[in-house]
Amino acid sequence: MEYDRTASGDPKEELAARLRLLQELSERGVRALARDAGLSSSSLSRYLSGRTLPPWPAVIALCRLVQRDPRPLRPLWERASNPLPAPPRTSRQVHPPSPPAGAPRPPRNDLPRDVPDFTGREAQLAAVLDGVADSRVIAVDGMAGVGKTCLAVHAAHRLTADHPDAQLYLDLHGFTEGRRPLDPDRALRTLLAALDVPSEKVPQEGGVEELAACWRSELAHRRAVVVLDNAADADQVRPLLPGAGPSVALITSRNRLLGLDEVPPVSLDVLTGQESAELLARASGETDGTGGRLARDPESTAEVLRLCGRLPLALRLAAARLRHRPGWTVGILVERMAEGPSEFDTAFAMSLRQLDHAKARLFRLLGLLPGSSFDEHVVAALADVPLRGARAMLEDLLDAHLVQQPAPGRYRLHDLVHQHARRTSVEQDSEAERDRALTRVLDYYVHAAAAADAAMPFLSLSREASVDRPPVELPHFTDKIAALIWFGTEYLNLLAAFEAAEAAGADRHLCELPRFMRAYFARRCGTTMLNGLFERSLVAAQRMGDPLQLAEAHSDVGFARYNAGRMAEAATAYEAAAPLVSRAGDIRTEAELTMRRGYLRWDEGYVEEPLSLFRLAGKLYADAGFALGTAHATAYEAWALLQLGNHEEAAQLARTALETPHADGTWPPTLTALITLGVAIADEDPDEAVRHLHRALALAREDGHKHNEAWCLNCLGVALRRMGRYEEALASHEQAFALLDELFEDHWKIHFLSAYGETCRLADRPDQALRLHRQALDLASELGYRHAEALAHEGIAAILDETDPTAAGEHRAAGQAVLPDRGPGA
Repeated sequence: MEYDRTASGDPKEELAARLRLLQELSERGVRALARDAGLSSSSLSRYLSGRTLPPWPAVIALCRLVQRDPRPLRPLWERASNPLPAPPRTSRQVHPPSPPAGAPRPPRNDLPRDVPDFTGREAQLAAVLDGVADSRVIAVDGMAGVGKTCLAVHAAHRLTADHPDAQLYLDLHGFTEGRRPLDPDRALRTLLAALDVPSEKVPQEGGVEELAACWRSELAHRRAVVVLDNAADADQVRPLLPGAGPSVALITSRNRLLGLDEVPPVSLDVLTGQESAELLARASGETDGTGGRLARDPESTAEVLRLCGRLPLALRLAAARLRHRPGWTVGILVERMAEGPSEFDTAFAMSLRQLDHAKARLFRLLGLLPGSSFDEHVVAALADVPLRGARAMLEDLLDAHLVQQPAPGRYRLHDLVHQHARRTSVEQDSEAERDRALTRVLDYYVHAAAAADAAMPFLSLSREASVDRPPVELPHFTDKIAALIWFGTEYLNLLAAFEAAEAAGADRHLCELPRFMRAYFARRCGTTMLNGLFERSLVAAQRMGDPLQLAEAHSDVGFARYNAGRMAEAATAYEAAAPLVSRAGDIRTEAELTMRRGYLRWDEGYVEEPLSLFRLAGKLYADAGFALGTAHATAYEAWALLQLGNHEEAAQLARTALETPHADGTWPPTLTALITLGVAIADEDPDEAVRHLHRALALAREDGHKHNEAWCLNCLGVALRRMGRYEEALASHEQAFALLDELFEDHWKIHFLSAYGETCRLADRPDQALRLHRQALDLASELGYRHAEALAHEGIAAILDETDPTAAGEHRAAGQAVLPDRGPGA
């Protein structure tokens, strides 16, 4: 068939025209064509009319029915799938100008190193590259150790130039002993984090389908290559596949992924005899043309190849031993290999026998590590050795190909090596020693998370870790950016450590680990995951029976519920925590609970009680000698007074919070104090007010917290409105809601709607103002935010005063009625 090359100007319409030509060639009606192609007739009608862009598999199915090659249609389909994007929102000139954003990060590339001695596989490599060109997704399957990952990574490096936006690698742990396969939810969140997708754009409710849609949407406008390594089955990997757009994915699995019938497979067998010999020679360094040990003893060389089963992993392990033992003959290598029960165990055991006692012990213990990758700090804790010693031993294990280094400073074990290490530890190390090693690892993760949390001083108010044994050496966090990067790198390991602690009955670790992760979760992972972790922490605290741990667990569950908009559940948790806090006698924990109760009571519509709670929290923090907490409480008292119209007192308290020095003489400004001061002085000193609010906005952006960025923009709009600069105020509100529209936690909008509505009213946009206030009223009533409900009633009343005074009065009365501790004249 010769496709019509006449361009219509619209690639979607042109594609539809070509599909109609396919229908003509098929000599079928729409219903018959849809049935034979496996499509619904309604969908096919939309494809033929150009109303809907068909998925690529549908185009393939239609082409196959008329025995035509679909590949000439691929460029046209991709143009229709990816129209030229509109300029990014951040490129618009918005007034007032916002602080400049930081330089963009370079594209993410976490592909493992491409091996320099890649051998053979020409046909399979060509099949992978051709399959990706045709279908954008390819599945490489084969037995363990056959080189699936090596081939996929090698191909991914070849594809990097054509896919410059990101090169991602994710181990799905489909066949990792001692670990459950990575579920699609965690896999998708990890991949989205690798693309630096803000947590506010990542769905927190609704399950895997919404996450997968978000992932496909992010890939649609990127040219990325994604390696999905070690998949368990089709169900695990299906949600991770790209949709429309130019991005490609390479999957590896020990199983044939029959459920992915639209994904072409490339099955790997063992290397040929010639390829095995070539790989052994290249990996052992015996290719200098002098013949070498392998050439001098062809019989023993053939036996090595046989014992290795022509499997690349076993061949590399054998070659490493030979390369680093110049005194060995190939015959000695065969003797060592022949002592084991299988080519894998033989190769591993042969390598281990060359290690001294300390390195062999470390290798065994590495099989106990939770998580997929590790660094030298956790290894030092695992083996109870100094950091320098752990680094040296890791280098030796790396040279022996027992440990891999996918990125600088990061290490991992191949699945088969991990399996051997874990099994060997069970055989050779006592249960008590294995338990002590795991406890050291859990101690490390709790203390390292606490140190990272402490490096974010104005993000978190957590106290120090109390698990028994702090590691000798922890990572050094120079600032909050370094801490956030560490949390991002260790995210899966921290979750795996939590799971390991639960399995081991390590209740104290279960209680403390999520507490030090909550600031990171607020910025990258949303509220759903944190609610789940704190629920399990509460169960652990109940088993412990420690009043302080139990009080903190109830308080943490309540705060997680509050941040998820679950107000009644938050109140119940706080009520359970209060008597336990009193019994525990920990002033700082009491202050934290008091602050949290203040947030909740304010949103429930109370005034005097939350103000009293904020003041009490400030006093408790002062009694505990915690200046940061005192300033934090003072800032929230100032914010509450601002909402009540006490601008002068609010400004004075905000300045007090900003001027209080930290214990070391430095002071990170609190966002709440900067915002409060900026809005409070908007009338008397507009220039200073804008400076404070721009400073708060810069801090929120530096922090990467989109909720706070929207808060700053909304409050900047309030301040500009009070200055009479309505158009600039509206622009700021619009920026805030542009961010909020990307959130999957709609309850956050309740804090912004009424302010935006009031600005619209004063800017002579009554219809828009009324719509915003009614939206606020509906949301506040649904969630139980009585303060916001009262503001919404007042906003509606102000709009109706001139047109419907009776209705306006009814709304004012309703607003007063919902406020529990304010009478009609308040």
